[in-house]
Amino acid sequence: MLSITATADWHSAHPGGAVGLLEMSGVLNSDPADVLAPFKRATEERLRSRYAGYSRKDLLELPVLAAYQRYYRRFNKTYHVQLQLESILKGKDLPDVSPLVDANFVSELDSLILTAGHDVERLLPPVTIDVSREGDSMTLMNGTAREIYAGDMVMRDAAGIACSIIYGQDNRSSITPETTRVLYVSYAPPGVPAGLVQAHLQRVADTVRTFSPGATVEQLRVVTAGEE
Repeated sequence: MLSITATADWHSAHPGGAVGLLEMSGVLNSDPADVLAPFKRATEERLRSRYAGYSRKDLLELPVLAAYQRYYRRFNKTYHVQLQLESILKGKDLPDVSPLVDANFVSELDSLILTAGHDVERLLPPVTIDVSREGDSMTLMNGTAREIYAGDMVMRDAAGIACSIIYGQDNRSSITPETTRVLYVSYAPPGVPAGLVQAHLQRVADTVRTFSPGATVEQLRVVTAGEE
């Protein structure tokens, strides 16, 4: 099991925020990308039914989206899961990337809880949940080096920042077709209950087991800022 700790700075900077951790081993990511197609179509139908007739204003009154909007507004950004949900409601289908990525994406659109996926073998200990500081930078998924905002929730490993709420994941630790140990990390600002984060990650684990029935949950826990 990968050791992941939260720093004192994270606890003090984001009181009431939470980070959920789901690590699974023995996973398979070599099936066709459309292996979860039935789950995706069912999710799309459920979302379109659930939010039929909703305007953007209506969506932003949902407690989870409202909490993320408050967080993103601090950085003059828009919550990207909100934008993805809006695209689904307009008729766009969920993408086909890979089973491990899609299992997360299907659950993320249903719960609206921001979650990143990493290959455990590509993370370099020690791994910590932390807060970004002036001068911090990371290499984005597209290979671009970017200085990032101070005060953001981040995950670091020995090589630097592996994920930021505002800028997403790095290009070192992402899931690949060869991934056999996966770490899903949910980032929840104040206003998103820890119980929802726990339930979301359990749903991700259940979805992964539909195509990797032998997968083992190494850890599934939620750390709340301000609490030991």
